[in-house]
Amino acid sequence: MSARGEFSSRIGFILAAAGSAVGLGNIWGFPTQVASNGGAAFVLVYIILAFALAYPVLMAELVIGRATRSNMVDALGEITGSKLGRLAGVWGFITVSLILAFYALVAGVMISFCLAPITHFLGFANLTNWLIADLASEQAISRNIVFCGLFIILTASIVSGGVKDGIERWSVRLMPALFVIILLLIFYVLSLDGAMEGLKHYVLPDFSKILNPDLLISAMGQAFFSMSLGVGTMLVYGSYISKNEKLSSLGASVALVDIGVAILAGLLIIPAMYVALHNGVQIFSENGEYIAGPGLIFAVLPAFFETMGVAGDFVAVAFFALMIIAAVTSSISMLEVPVAYVVESKGMGRKRSVWLIAISIYLLSCIIALNFNALFGLVIAITTEYSQPLLGLVLCIFTGWVWKRDKILTELKQGDADLEQGLFWKIWPWYIRFVCPVVIVVMFYRSVVN
Repeated sequence: MSARGEFSSRIGFILAAAGSAVGLGNIWGFPTQVASNGGAAFVLVYIILAFALAYPVLMAELVIGRATRSNMVDALGEITGSKLGRLAGVWGFITVSLILAFYALVAGVMISFCLAPITHFLGFANLTNWLIADLASEQAISRNIVFCGLFIILTASIVSGGVKDGIERWSVRLMPALFVIILLLIFYVLSLDGAMEGLKHYVLPDFSKILNPDLLISAMGQAFFSMSLGVGTMLVYGSYISKNEKLSSLGASVALVDIGVAILAGLLIIPAMYVALHNGVQIFSENGEYIAGPGLIFAVLPAFFETMGVAGDFVAVAFFALMIIAAVTSSISMLEVPVAYVVESKGMGRKRSVWLIAISIYLLSCIIALNFNALFGLVIAITTEYSQPLLGLVLCIFTGWVWKRDKILTELKQGDADLEQGLFWKIWPWYIRFVCPVVIVVMFYRSVVN
C-alpha cells in the first residue's frame, strides 16, 4: 500500500465513489424532473445518457487519478506537462470548495429539520420553530450558521481519518444505511392513500414528451451533474484505487449505484407528494409545475409529515436522516479534493490540513449565510451551471487530445490485460475526444442562453 493511502477493497471504493455521486440533487431534483417529463420514458433516456455521457467523463477522472497517484492540481499538471493543467486543477479545487460552502448550509438545515420532530414531540415549541424557520428568513441566520458548523465538523472528522479509516470506513457504513432507510420509507409511503396515483405518474411512460429537445438536454445535465463530475472528487478517489482493479467495470458499478439511488428516490418522493396532495398539501406551484428543490424538502414534505400525526414525527426523522447521509457521503469527497492538494503539495499533516480547510470553508458558508438572498443563488449558479460543465469540458480535452494515448492504454491495461481487444477501448477514446466535448458545449450554451 502506498503511503498516501488506498481503498482496501473493491466494494469500499464503489460505495465511497457512489456516495460522492449520490447527493441531495438525486433525492430532490431527479424525482420531480421525472414526473414532469414523461415518467418512465424520462428514466429510460436518463439511464441511456448517464452511460453515454456521464460514464465516459467519470472514466476520464478515474484514469487520470490512478495513473498519476496524486491530487487534482499535480495530476492535471502531470498529464498536460504545463502550468495550464495546474491552473485547471486550482480552478477545480476552488470550485469544489465553493460548492461545499453552500452544500454545508443546506445539509445543516437537514440536521435541524431532523431534530425538529424530536423537540416537537418533547413540547419545546420555540426551539422547534427556530429549527424549522424558512431557509432564507432573518430568524434562520443563526440556525443556518450553527448547524452548518455541526455538519462541517462531522465531515472533517471523517476525512481526518484518511482514506481507509475515514472515507472508506464510513462510506461502507453510511451507504447501506441509506439504502435501508429509503426502502423502508418507500414501503411505508406506498401503503398510504394517494400513493398509487403518484406511482402511476412516476412509472407510466409518456413517450410524446421524449422528442422535446429541452427534455433531452435536461436529462443530459441531470446525468452529468448527478455523478459530481468535473470538480476532481472522482479523480482524487481514482488516485486511491489499487493498480490491480479493472477500472472500466469499477466506473460502471459507480454509475449503476448512482442511477439506482436516483430511481429509488423517485419511488419515494413522487408517491409521497401525491399522498401529501391527498392530505390537502399543495404540491404544484402557481405555473402548474411540481414544487422541486428546497421548496419540496423544506415546505411540501414537512407539511405532509404534519398531516400524519404522531407517525409523521418518526417518518420525518427517518427522511431527514436519509438526506443527511446523502449529504455527508458527498461532502467527504468534496473536502478530500483540497485536502489531498495541501497534504501532497504543501507537505502539511492530514489532520491539520483537514481542519484548516474545513474552517476556511465554514467561514465562506457564514459569509453566504449572512448575505443569503444575494449570495446563495449566485454561488450555486457560478459553480454548478458555469464552472462545473467547463471543468468537465477541460477534462475531456486533456484526456482526449493532450494526454498521450499509449500512456492511457498502459494505465488501463494494468488491471485489465485484454482491454485493447474489448469494446470499451474501441469506443471510449474517440467518445471522450469528440462526442463528450460537443454535448457539454451544447448543454453549457443552453444554460447560458436560458
